[in-house]
Amino acid sequence: MEHTNKPFSILKKKIVFALILLGSGFLPVSAQYTTLNAHSHNDYENEIPFRLAYDNHFGSIEADIWAVDGELFVAHYRNEIKPERTLDCLYIQPIVEIFRQNSGKAWKDNPSTFQLLIDLKTEVNPTLPILIEKLKNYPDVFDPLVNPDAVRIVLSGNRPEPAEFNKYPEFIYFDGLPDRQYNDEQLKRVPLFSENLRKFTSWNGEGDINHMEKIQIQGVIDSIHKLNNKIRFWNAPDNPNAWDILMKMGVDFINTDHIIIITEYLNHLYD
Repeated sequence: MEHTNKPFSILKKKIVFALILLGSGFLPVSAQYTTLNAHSHNDYENEIPFRLAYDNHFGSIEADIWAVDGELFVAHYRNEIKPERTLDCLYIQPIVEIFRQNSGKAWKDNPSTFQLLIDLKTEVNPTLPILIEKLKNYPDVFDPLVNPDAVRIVLSGNRPEPAEFNKYPEFIYFDGLPDRQYNDEQLKRVPLFSENLRKFTSWNGEGDINHMEKIQIQGVIDSIHKLNNKIRFWNAPDNPNAWDILMKMGVDFINTDHIIIITEYLNHLYD
């Protein structure tokens, strides 16, 4: 009598079923996508930093910061730092001005708010203490415990270890890593997980993702959603076909360098 490995047999059936679903397009689709699901990658590199993404109601905006001589500068590389391009000038003060003009809200015509993903390029110390000192002057704008509509500050890059999260003010949140373990208390400080799509695929955004790679990526997405959390992939292809596929897979924030193009795409997605 032939011996059957039941667990392996069941796993094979699940994989085959998943492949059928992927091939037929019957994937779980989340709520309708809007520009609140768009993430302005390296936002400061746009001709109009912050305002271009904000005016188009982006739900996530990214700024890379460097601590130099007690000040925080916005740049992708250290040699690109310019004296006038500080976090205060490009992001903090414009956001404060808008919130106070809008009576504590991000937009007058939309009840939602947005997250400011701040990528620490220099070490946690002194970068994070300088950032906290700046933000704590405006609790009505950056602290959800004071204002439920506040901007959510999420730290990426050189962030502290999860065991140290509780050493920082509660208005500071952290970008999670899918391959890290977080306990329940730590997860309260992780509103978002970000991952490099190139870890799973070399897909260039044309056609579809390889079936087996797609299953692996879907597994990561589903594991984050089981935590009632959101996920973003960086290093992902940045075109309408890629956005469509990633949205069908349930990716919560679509990474883009093309603010106007994705705005037009999303605004007419359900026409």
